[in-house]
Amino acid sequence: MSELSVKHLLGIKYLKESDIQLIFETADHFKEVINRSIKKVPSLRDITIANIFFENSTRTKLSFELAEKRLSADVINFSSAQSSVKKGETLIDTVNNILAMKVDMVVMRHPNPGAGIFLSKHVNASIVNAGDGAHEHPTQALLDSYSIRERLGDVAGKNVVIVGDILHSRVALSNIFALKLQGANVKVCGPKTLLPKHIESLGVEVETDLRKALNWCDVVNMLRIQNERLDISYFPTTREYTQQFGVNKALLESLDKEIVIMHPGPINRGVEITSDVADSKQSIILNQVENGVAIRMAVIYLLASKIK
Repeated sequence: MSELSVKHLLGIKYLKESDIQLIFETADHFKEVINRSIKKVPSLRDITIANIFFENSTRTKLSFELAEKRLSADVINFSSAQSSVKKGETLIDTVNNILAMKVDMVVMRHPNPGAGIFLSKHVNASIVNAGDGAHEHPTQALLDSYSIRERLGDVAGKNVVIVGDILHSRVALSNIFALKLQGANVKVCGPKTLLPKHIESLGVEVETDLRKALNWCDVVNMLRIQNERLDISYFPTTREYTQQFGVNKALLESLDKEIVIMHPGPINRGVEITSDVADSKQSIILNQVENGVAIRMAVIYLLASKIK
């Protein structure tokens, strides 16, 4: 059986293209499982997984928890979004206390970039990064690519534009790494204030005109404005942002072709996309949610097979 080249999933930038394909093939299998009447497999009955979230998260946490339970793992949840666990040493102490309960794998979301990498060097467990600050969110990028593959047959050669707050988005960075690794062409689009200065060094093009970006792409991934990370104002008003970078039905219908609409959620309806776009047949937003469970099952299963 082929296996992953890594012991942890810390970020897409540590994966090879063959790792991504292995995760997708494994997810194909689990997607069949979660669509059966009995949605569980006994694969990880002897594995204990701790979900440690230092930042609030509903969808990602639920998706991971469901994936773990579908694999029959034992699951413990530790939420410290309200606690003062912020510093490195405290983080190691917290996790070591949890590992003392004989935990095999830690799924962690943390506000500090690199927290998962730091942890992987200090504790004896497999680490899955469920989002570290504005740095990476690898499982989201994997499920996004998987959803593109499902709808369009392949990721290689496709034109994908990521629209919105690229500067604060871990989803954007992980998606750029994953899409480039699989041979897609990537552009980013948004207000200049929300585009990182050296974004072109990642091999992506910048397009500030949304209509041009949409006419170019096969797939558009709409990001929400991350108000919780905006300590200063990056654009005049939400209304002005929507006028320039929001997608509505009229804009979609005026394009030369039909494009695929994606969104990592949660959606600010009426800001980055209108409801009639989010709920249209071009949208694969709910497919992304369903695929998230299959992808996370695949990641956990493949990493767990390296623990034994």
